[in-house]
Amino acid sequence: MGDLPSIRVQAARCFQNIGVDFAGPFIVKESRRRNAKTYKTYACIFVCLAVKAIHIELVTELSTSAFIAALDRFVSRRGLCSTIISDCGSNFVGAKRYLSEMHQLMLSKNLEVESILINRGVQWKLNPPTGSHFGGIFESGVKSMKYHLKRVIGSQILTFEELTTILTKIEAILNSRPLISVSSDPNEVDVLTPGHFLTGSPLVSLPEPLLADIQMSVRSRWQMLQKLTQSFWRVWHLDYLHTLQQRAKWFKQHGNVKLGDIVMIVDQNLPPLEWRIGRISIIHPGSDGVVRVVTVQTAHGLLRRPVTKLCPLPIHENL
Repeated sequence: MGDLPSIRVQAARCFQNIGVDFAGPFIVKESRRRNAKTYKTYACIFVCLAVKAIHIELVTELSTSAFIAALDRFVSRRGLCSTIISDCGSNFVGAKRYLSEMHQLMLSKNLEVESILINRGVQWKLNPPTGSHFGGIFESGVKSMKYHLKRVIGSQILTFEELTTILTKIEAILNSRPLISVSSDPNEVDVLTPGHFLTGSPLVSLPEPLLADIQMSVRSRWQMLQKLTQSFWRVWHLDYLHTLQQRAKWFKQHGNVKLGDIVMIVDQNLPPLEWRIGRISIIHPGSDGVVRVVTVQTAHGLLRRPVTKLCPLPIHENL
């Protein structure tokens, strides 16, 4: 396996170097009216290459103008980026050509504008055709979000406003995932998340009743959105934990867990944006010396769990 690109490991503010891709299409309707016209929309996903934070913009078409508008909204909220990595989709190629032409036009006319795009420029890198695996970090984010969102929504047709609301809540879910422990105190299990780089603290959601197992036909539209968000959280976070378990086995030789390890506990009943995290305080090896059961210290007390229900943080303290 080759080394990570320098932009993945160099010190930079959040969203200074990003990957971008589209997901969709998602069918939406103009209004709640019974015979309202429907049309396709797409999710434009921006991923910070350093801290894995995600920003999602909903656009009405796959075109250069739609992407430029989404990029403008992204820059207005997150700041101008230095590097953009994308695939060779025609909409991205056109956008790159447009930005290059605008850059040259402004320089040729010596326009006095306080634009970071002019003073510092934005480096655009395109992955080779049919080489989506070059996208790495942001392609996986697109795949995970798109797959589970389509499963959850199914044949339900939402309005543009409703889909925007769901995508924003999903953005918060993706930015709540733990990355690494930030405390060496054995009595503390604080972790760093992408949300810390956006708000300075963990992202939280408003309290709401669990609606995932309630029939949608008897719920209001707002409760329907809550149910869809909770359903996405349920399937996505379990899939994410399963991916981490597989990744740990692939990247290093499988061995016994150790005292003091920070782990995430698989729990299907957690509400969105909440992760059960603890530190292994007691190990219970079997007669063959293999540890299959451990006791984990959490914020709410001690829990005895099989190691198959635990997974490591994405970034290990010893890396």
